[in-house]
Amino acid sequence: MTKQFLKDAFGWGFLLWLIGYVLGMMLFAVLPVNLIGWVIMPLGMAITLWVLFKKIKSEQFDYFIKLGVVWLLIAILFDYFFLVKAFKVVGYYKPSVYLYYALTFILPLLVGWKKK
Repeated sequence: MTKQFLKDAFGWGFLLWLIGYVLGMMLFAVLPVNLIGWVIMPLGMAITLWVLFKKIKSEQFDYFIKLGVVWLLIAILFDYFFLVKAFKVVGYYKPSVYLYYALTFILPLLVGWKKK
């Protein structure tokens, strides 16, 4: 693994997750819980696409596959430990969360395919 991949995978992966986490905490006070994910998702997608097109310089498709895998693992593990376990959230895993996980993996693949 190169230093650049570690930065792209773990740095951007954590930062993207953190943005969603912070937005979720802020929206928790003003929105019904079942709507938070649906409100964050369009903004999260836009930010993720910006990162993928502007900040990720690789044009190798396998780089984007690995990126998607790492970002997905970060999303799943951090959600589990910092939301489900930390706040003892019951019923966290809803359709919006599964779509978020799918997009976390698929968006890097689509951008990698487009760049190739």
